[in-house]
Amino acid sequence: MKSKMNQLFYDQRNIHVLYSYSGTKNYIDQAVSYIQDGILAGDYVILIENERVYRAIHKELSTRLTTKQMEFVHFVNNFDFYYSSGSYHPPAIVEYFNKTVQLYVENKISFRSWAHVEWATMGDPLHLISDLEKAVDEAVNQLSFPLICAYEAERMPDYLNTILMETHPYVLMEDDIILSEQYQPKIDVK
Repeated sequence: MKSKMNQLFYDQRNIHVLYSYSGTKNYIDQAVSYIQDGILAGDYVILIENERVYRAIHKELSTRLTTKQMEFVHFVNNFDFYYSSGSYHPPAIVEYFNKTVQLYVENKISFRSWAHVEWATMGDPLHLISDLEKAVDEAVNQLSFPLICAYEAERMPDYLNTILMETHPYVLMEDDIILSEQYQPKIDVK
């Protein structure tokens, strides 16, 4: 039986999901399930993650998947990803992402992505996350792929949580996926 989330990804590819997590074990379990389900569905998985957590995820995946299936996981270091320009700069992040997915898009290869969003200090300009998430939401819709953006709940001030609820149409809650009532889709003015 397909989970509600897998059914959603099967029915509709352009899914942008917020995952506000608590605890490393829950986080790793969710990431492993998402990656494993994606590979079993025939998707490549772009995992944007830090090195330490990636090792734990990789270790767990290697007990569940074959060596051949593990080749479907494309690891991207999240520090390199988010700070490729030397600072948290949304246009540079979007450009880095576009380069990362270019091969999949050009060759019409099905993929999904999981992005662990972290920042070094609360001094980083959190308002820029809104700009990035709006651009990412647009990319998800244009390229038609599922994406889960994972943020650590304890490090999210209320105003950031509001921004994230406004920029993600779906929210992952434990093992359920719900619609965000606060989501504000970009409206094209022609």
